[in-house]
Amino acid sequence: MNNDTAQETGGAPAVPDGYMMDSKGRLVPEHLIGGHKKLEAQTVRKIIGYAEDLSRQVARFKGHTFDDVATFLDIPAEKYNAPRGGARGNVTLTSYDGCMKVTVAVQDFLAFGPELRIAKELFDACISKWTVGADGKVRALVDHAFQMDKQGRIDRAALFSLRNLDIDDEEWKAAVAALNDSIHVQGSREYVRFYTRPNSRAGWSPIAVDLASAHAPRNGNGNQD
Repeated sequence: MNNDTAQETGGAPAVPDGYMMDSKGRLVPEHLIGGHKKLEAQTVRKIIGYAEDLSRQVARFKGHTFDDVATFLDIPAEKYNAPRGGARGNVTLTSYDGCMKVTVAVQDFLAFGPELRIAKELFDACISKWTVGADGKVRALVDHAFQMDKQGRIDRAALFSLRNLDIDDEEWKAAVAALNDSIHVQGSREYVRFYTRPNSRAGWSPIAVDLASAHAPRNGNGNQD
């Protein structure tokens, strides 16, 4: 059976020789399908086949990379009798010559609970009770921190910046406490990035391992090879 015209995925019945299945699941004789449409189908199947193989390779590489980093981190943990295999934070491993590094970053996915509304009310009440001479920048910072964008999301960086203000006021501290209580970690994801540079004084260049960042090499004429 021709692999370019046969289709057997997800338990679906195989397409008989001499036929192709259209998007509505109907069997269409090949001689009724234009050559360009058949070439398009063959081209898509070829590209998808390579893409699936590459995706599996990247997945295996990612798994091996995290395993290698975890194994390396277990060595000093064992040396100092620290718990092994615990939570992994942000870490960077660098080659001895300083020209290669691997960075593992952990990104938390945060959500804000109903305490966030209470925190906003406490911040507003705190500012309102202050004298007219109070710094207007604080009011502007609070208003900006609680503004939502068009997607209904809050600027987390602006919101968290309120916690860094050194204001000795019990009501302000209560507002910050409510803000902290509103933060809930819904999950996390680890990212790994790779960098090289020609010498220890040069800037870092990332190694792209995802299709969104990768680019084909170009020849001397400026065309893709």
